Amino acid sequence: MSAAAAPHPRRPADTVTAGGPFSWAGAVLLLFFVAAVLAPWLIRLFDRSAIIALALLPAATTVWAAVMVPAALDGGHRALRISWIPTLGLTLDLRWDALSAVLTLVVAGIGTLVMLYSARYFPAGDDGAGRYTGALLAFAGAMLGLVLADNLFLLLVCWELTGMLSYLLIALRTGKQSARKAASQAFIVTTAGGLAMLIGAVMIGVQAGTYRISEILAAPPTGAIVHTGVVLLLVGGLSKSAIFPFQFWLPGAMAAPTPASAYLHAATMVKAGIYLFARFAPAFAGLGAWQPVLIGLGAITMLYGAVQALRQRDLKLLLAYGTVSQLGLMTVVLGVGTPDALLAGLALLIGHASFKAALFFVVGIIDTGTGTRDLTMLSGLGRQRPVLLVTAVLAAVSMAGIPPMIGFVTKEAALAATTGAGTAGAVATVVIVVGSALTVAYSARFLWGAFATKSGVAPTRIAATPLLMTAPTQLLVVLGLAAGIVPGVLEGIVQSYAGTAGQTHTDALALWHGFTLALGLSALAWLVGAAVYLGQRAAERRRTPARPGNDPGTVYRWLTGLLEEGAARFTGLTHRGSLPSSMGAILLVLIVFPGSMLIASGAGPAHVIAWEEPAEAVIALIVIVLAVMTLRSKRGLTAVLLVGGIGYAVAVLFVLRGAPDLALTQILVETVTLVAALLVLRRLPDTALYEARPGNRVRAVLAVGVGALMTAVALILPGSRVTAPISTELTNLAVEYGGGSNVVNVILVDTRGWDTFGEILVLVAAATGVASLVFLQNRTGAAPRRPSAEAGNLPKPNSPTPWLRSPWVPRRSLLLEVVTRLIFHTVVIFSVYVLFVGHDQPGGGFAGGLIVGLALTLRYIAGGAFELGEAAPWDVGAILGAGIVLAVGTAAGGLFFGGDVLQSVILKADVPLLGEFKFVTSSLFDIGVYLVVIGMVLDVLRSLGAGIDRIDHFDTVRAPSTRRREVAR
Repeated sequence: MSAAAAPHPRRPADTVTAGGPFSWAGAVLLLFFVAAVLAPWLIRLFDRSAIIALALLPAATTVWAAVMVPAALDGGHRALRISWIPTLGLTLDLRWDALSAVLTLVVAGIGTLVMLYSARYFPAGDDGAGRYTGALLAFAGAMLGLVLADNLFLLLVCWELTGMLSYLLIALRTGKQSARKAASQAFIVTTAGGLAMLIGAVMIGVQAGTYRISEILAAPPTGAIVHTGVVLLLVGGLSKSAIFPFQFWLPGAMAAPTPASAYLHAATMVKAGIYLFARFAPAFAGLGAWQPVLIGLGAITMLYGAVQALRQRDLKLLLAYGTVSQLGLMTVVLGVGTPDALLAGLALLIGHASFKAALFFVVGIIDTGTGTRDLTMLSGLGRQRPVLLVTAVLAAVSMAGIPPMIGFVTKEAALAATTGAGTAGAVATVVIVVGSALTVAYSARFLWGAFATKSGVAPTRIAATPLLMTAPTQLLVVLGLAAGIVPGVLEGIVQSYAGTAGQTHTDALALWHGFTLALGLSALAWLVGAAVYLGQRAAERRRTPARPGNDPGTVYRWLTGLLEEGAARFTGLTHRGSLPSSMGAILLVLIVFPGSMLIASGAGPAHVIAWEEPAEAVIALIVIVLAVMTLRSKRGLTAVLLVGGIGYAVAVLFVLRGAPDLALTQILVETVTLVAALLVLRRLPDTALYEARPGNRVRAVLAVGVGALMTAVALILPGSRVTAPISTELTNLAVEYGGGSNVVNVILVDTRGWDTFGEILVLVAAATGVASLVFLQNRTGAAPRRPSAEAGNLPKPNSPTPWLRSPWVPRRSLLLEVVTRLIFHTVVIFSVYVLFVGHDQPGGGFAGGLIVGLALTLRYIAGGAFELGEAAPWDVGAILGAGIVLAVGTAAGGLFFGGDVLQSVILKADVPLLGEFKFVTSSLFDIGVYLVVIGMVLDVLRSLGAGIDRIDHFDTVRAPSTRRREVAR
């Protein structure tokens, strides 16, 4: 046997424009999503130990990023372009420079520590650990994609992915209503900001002539449209980083597990907006709206968050409001827009990630060890856990901007950058000093609340803490201390980024610059902060401790409630609950606007052929007669049968026009639709459909007008073509590229495979929607296969011997059972034949799946609900999922062999006795379609048929006993 494999020649292979380690960037991103899919399964097998193993992925990514840091120094960069859909010009553009290097190290490095911490934060056997780990890994992959993206649309896709995955992590404990509400609030706010970003990205990209971020920054476009687009980008960043007026969602997000809060809402996701400001600042910081928006809103956010932090009793909420304040600080500094300010802003981001993640880890240790985070109930922990106290003190000192921690170095750099930056810098300096003073106060409050011995409060006992929770916490603090003592290790990378905006001062990051204005302002902030803290403590000793203010989401809920009420009122005014009225309005607009434009154009059909043979005119007349009879029918059953007759007549027209594939599909679809309609009609009242009403004439005129319009469009548009139709080449292309002589099937699974992929996703959604609307219950698992004696479903003793396995119908038909038994398996085998010959003859996955669906329908009609379970005892979700997975795997298979998505391979071999054998890999895609169609039909049968049958039967069986109980009462 000899075999040959020929790759699809249509598209070039993926192109990599960067060598070295960065060429692995695409694989690294893909690995995170693969690990996310495998994580729940691994944790079910190995429990928490699997989290430690999965932490190797972000750890390896950290090493990979550290190796590439030298390539990002001195303004260096690397680029990677992965061709996705070349015919549409779509590529995946990634870029490695100083800014992306810093964020990658933060995302991967802290992600590693969060994973290790989580391995002991969750108790053994926790059913949420698998979902949590999968979502966390997927989030890390999306965040890495965001900071590496060199294309606006890729950035936006990753932006929205982080929001969606954040929703899953916040709402991890689905049983808590507060968690679900907080997750929805965060998701809606950040998604609304993402929508504004999308509009802004399109505006900037159109004006720049490119959507590559590096090209836009290299030659920034100008004009009012660009200015508006940049403002919309800022809106997206403000919403993501919880900057006023979007600051309210972040405290609510503390419903997430504490390690997730440390990762998403302190170190990474909330930094996405800060990253966006930093990315576009070198090109657009000079725009008029940049400084007022970022400095003004950042200042409000910083002061608001600091004040609210001083009022919290929950240690986690205290840190959450502190994070809001620190995000406001970074926004203010980046808003100044000078190269030194940009350097300081990036340094602040690094410092904040180290100390705030460590503080959240400390809160997690206290919470799991004591069972509370209320600072009024904690007492004496400092004496019991001195090492934990020292760790927390160092992290809090860094947050307060006190030497020798990294927080002091970065805040000094910020003050040095703003004091010499004109009016905007002066405003920013005042805000930083005031905010820093309040930061000192709430840092001291945190340490007092968590570790102090409080009079009148019994000493709090704390359980032992696993090493995997304490070690990551201490490592972060040690790194913050080391970076504070030797800040030069960060100087090169932040200078490389800031240098893209202009000249910066050297040695901007240092533990000691001498007696400078910045040091004096820092000392002033320390003194004022200490005074504020002491004043608050004195006031609380005289009164009860400060209470948190109103829920920050009150305004949000009021606005969303107002929106819902307005939408309900508007819907009530425009939709009166009448289907004819709603459809009439839609069709009237269709006639008026496209119809008037068509008349005004003066276009007409170039050449019209009424029919090619008399049989077509006869079939057309039959369709018209059936349509009129449908309109005049008085019963639903009659109308459904007449509509089915119209469909079959159209199938005959397809045959006469030489389209057997379309005819076969039309017949099968019409039959399945007819069965589904009949199943629905069983549950509807038998009311008259047609009644003589005054509005019928108007409806008739409207119907004729729409028909005339669509006829005119069908006749005119083909004659308006100005280029040669591609259909003239499809016959040769189908054989040459698709390896099949059935043009229709090759188009569906190869030439236009993306369309088919979208269609099967719609089928899955439709099947799920139908089942969900009919039954609000879990649909996974196999169908019931045997009647139960308890429900009164067993056959009577003298009933005839069944020809089927489990007949269960009120009126059995022996003839139908015999016929079903005789032809069922033959029909299924025939469907497999139709499936595999579809590449060269009429058939394919869609037609084959419908044939199996009809066989199952026959089995259901003959034997009832349990007979359907005997015929197809499979999990419908598994069938649908297998079809989607097979289609996706086949679509992506070309990438693993140097090709493109949906690129097929033709396998040929000479088989002894049988002759030449040919197999095209797109047939695997067709098998996926086959499974999806079977699953869809089976889902509809179980929902509209078998499920309703069981409900009706159980109600009938249980009714007498129910009546007896009612009489007894």
